[in-house]
Amino acid sequence: MKKLDWYILRKFLGTFVYSISLLLIIVIVFDISEKIEDFIQHKPPFKAILFDYYLNFIPYFANLFSHLFTFIAVIFFTSRMAARTEIVAILSSGVSFWRLLRPYMIGASIIAAGSLYLNNFVIPHANQGRLDFEEKYVRGTYYNNARNIHRQLEPGTFAYFDGFSAHERTGFKFRLEKFKNHELYYQMKADHAIWDSIHYVWKIFDYSIRKFQGLREPMRYGYELDTSITALNVKDFTQRSIFIEAMNGEELNNYIQEQKMKGAENVEEMEIAKHSRIAFPFATFILTLIGVSLASRKVRGGIGMHIGLGLAISFSYIIFMQVSSVFAQKGVTPAYIAVWIPNIVYSFLAIYLIRKAPK
Repeated sequence: MKKLDWYILRKFLGTFVYSISLLLIIVIVFDISEKIEDFIQHKPPFKAILFDYYLNFIPYFANLFSHLFTFIAVIFFTSRMAARTEIVAILSSGVSFWRLLRPYMIGASIIAAGSLYLNNFVIPHANQGRLDFEEKYVRGTYYNNARNIHRQLEPGTFAYFDGFSAHERTGFKFRLEKFKNHELYYQMKADHAIWDSIHYVWKIFDYSIRKFQGLREPMRYGYELDTSITALNVKDFTQRSIFIEAMNGEELNNYIQEQKMKGAENVEEMEIAKHSRIAFPFATFILTLIGVSLASRKVRGGIGMHIGLGLAISFSYIIFMQVSSVFAQKGVTPAYIAVWIPNIVYSFLAIYLIRKAPK
């Protein structure tokens, strides 16, 4: 590490921290103005607002846009260096453009490593406190609007609800079927099933149980029955999908595998969240290279031209990511492809701009 490296690295990290701090202040002000009515209505303790919500809110939003603000920081301080002819002086002194990239890549590595650590260890724990606060003081009652809910509880065992009331923890038109060698041998039907939170069992009402034993098909009827169904988790129907934000990497992987086995409908969203935790930090390197390549050239428009172009590329990256995520949610493309396509496309853009950058 030479003086030049420390000089650029200080400017890089200093500008990044300054810009992300300004964003957080603006976001917090807008968030307070948006939630002030909820705070007045539900009267949460000031300590809970400060520590349970906003203290956990800060790392979440800081990390959410870290890769984009890395790009803006690089554009800002590099264009200022170019405007003051510092880049020209550095290259004229014999330092190659590739050597100039070293402190930029070190800075990007620090930010990306910090983002990976936050994504998988710090933010899930912080999100748990933030989401608990929102559920208690901000959000309204959760309603499950899903219809025709199918779940595979274990290989060969399937459960079905025509609809589910999260508030009452009740599933309607319940059916449980068991298969062996692709043949149905057990079927349970009920008008509705209620989760008993005291005994942790599903109670079914107006039920019928039918067993298929060759030519014999014994039937059993009744009004109420405590079942032994433990694999049908009531949490799958009574909590919002954003609860996966409170899971670390290992928990999220295990949960996705479990939901795939059950045949859950929102697995694609979970896959997107999983791959985004790696793809977004990796985007830090790509956007850093694009930023250096654009801002290192001294142009007549100066800093304003570079910042405007940088913001345009930032917004195009966000739009690209949102569009590709929609394709994954609709099942058109696998989640890992949809999440990584913007990085791949912008990698080619980075290579092109580096080749065109002043050497």
